[in-house]
Amino acid sequence: MPVYEYECTPCVTIYEVRQGMKDPPLATCPSCRGPVARIISAPNLNRYNFSSPTEAKYAKLSTRDELTKERALQKEFKKIWLPPPVVHSPWDD
Repeated sequence: MPVYEYECTPCVTIYEVRQGMKDPPLATCPSCRGPVARIISAPNLNRYNFSSPTEAKYAKLSTRDELTKERALQKEFKKIWLPPPVVHSPWDD
């Protein structure tokens, strides 16, 4: 399943949601109930055999530069992973 990102501007939060392509998009922010906008993000392509996209992103940076960049990003937005909703109870027939 693909991971979609939704941005809530008032909360300054990005929500990562694992959804099927035919599932309805996230419409409201879980915390403030305001509207969210889907963000177009790059696919996870591992072209240079890095263990993660983050490792590839910071491969050419020194440790000090990497920490500085991450601190700046964390001040702007926080990312929250939303688990998929429970569709049914396992005890239902």
